[in-house]
Amino acid sequence: MSGTHYPLPSPPPERGREHIGETHSKMAPIGVFDSGIGGLSVLRHIHAHLPHENLLYFADSAFAPYGEKPEEVIVARTLAIADFLLQQGAKALVVACNTATSASINALRGCYPDLAVVGVEPGLKPAAALTKTRTVGVLATERTLASAKFNLLREQITAATGVTFLLQACIGLADQIEKGELHSNATAILLRGYVTPLIEQGADTLVLGCTHYPFVQPLIEDIARNIASAEITIVDTGEAVARQLTRLLTQQGLTSIFTTQGTLAAFSSGSTSSVATAFMNLLKLRLEVASVAA
Repeated sequence: MSGTHYPLPSPPPERGREHIGETHSKMAPIGVFDSGIGGLSVLRHIHAHLPHENLLYFADSAFAPYGEKPEEVIVARTLAIADFLLQQGAKALVVACNTATSASINALRGCYPDLAVVGVEPGLKPAAALTKTRTVGVLATERTLASAKFNLLREQITAATGVTFLLQACIGLADQIEKGELHSNATAILLRGYVTPLIEQGADTLVLGCTHYPFVQPLIEDIARNIASAEITIVDTGEAVARQLTRLLTQQGLTSIFTTQGTLAAFSSGSTSSVATAFMNLLKLRLEVASVAA
C-alpha cells in the first residue's frame, strides 16, 4: 500500500494566490491535513456536507502527534504541507488539527492571503450555550491549551457568558488513537483519569479539543455515564468546520460543478499502511495511501 513516493517541499516564501493559478477552479480538490489520523473526524463531516467535492488528505504521521512539538516546528510543517497540497491542485485548505491551527493558522493565512483556509478551534462558544451548570470541561493537547489564541478565546467567552472552562491536557491520548487503540484498557485508564476530575468539578459539557478525540467519544460517554448522575453533553467541532468551508467556497464561487461522488486521494509522511488501515477502520474506506518524504 505504499503507493507513489513524493518529496515534501521546503516551507514556501510569503506569497499569495498567483502561484497556484489553475487550482482556483470549481473542479479542483480541497486539501485537508492533520498530524496524523485525527483529521479523519473532520474529513467525514466535509464529505457529508460536500459529497461532490474531490478531497486530498495528508497525514503527517512521521511527526505525530503535534501536541508536544515546539511551535516553530509545527509552523514549518504546516507551511510545507500546505505548499505540497497546493502543488497537487488544492483550491482550499482545511487545517484539521487543533494544535496546528493554534500554532500556525495566522502564518498560513499570511502566506496565502487570498486562499480559503479553515482551521479547527475547540468548540467553546457552542459549549457555553449548552451547559446548564455553567461549567465546561475542555479536553485538548498541552500545546492547544497553552496557546495565546485559545486562551484569548476562552477569556472572551468567559467574560461574555460567565461560564467556567476547566482545562485538561490529555497527554498520550492522541498517541493511543494513532495506534488504533480506541477501546483498549490503556486508553480507558487514560481517559478515566482525564474525564473524572472535570465531571467531579461540575462540568456537564465536554469539549473535544483535538480532532483525534471524536474517535474515542463512545468511550468518553461510557466513562462519563458511570460518573455523572446527569447526562453529559459532548461537543465536536467537525460539523462547524464543514459548514464554514461550505460558506467560503460558496462565497468565492468555488463549489464543485460535479454531480457525481467526489474522489479522495491520501498521503502520509509516515506509515502508509497504518493510515490506510485507519481509513478502513474509522471511515470504512479502502484506498491506497501515497508516501511523501518527511
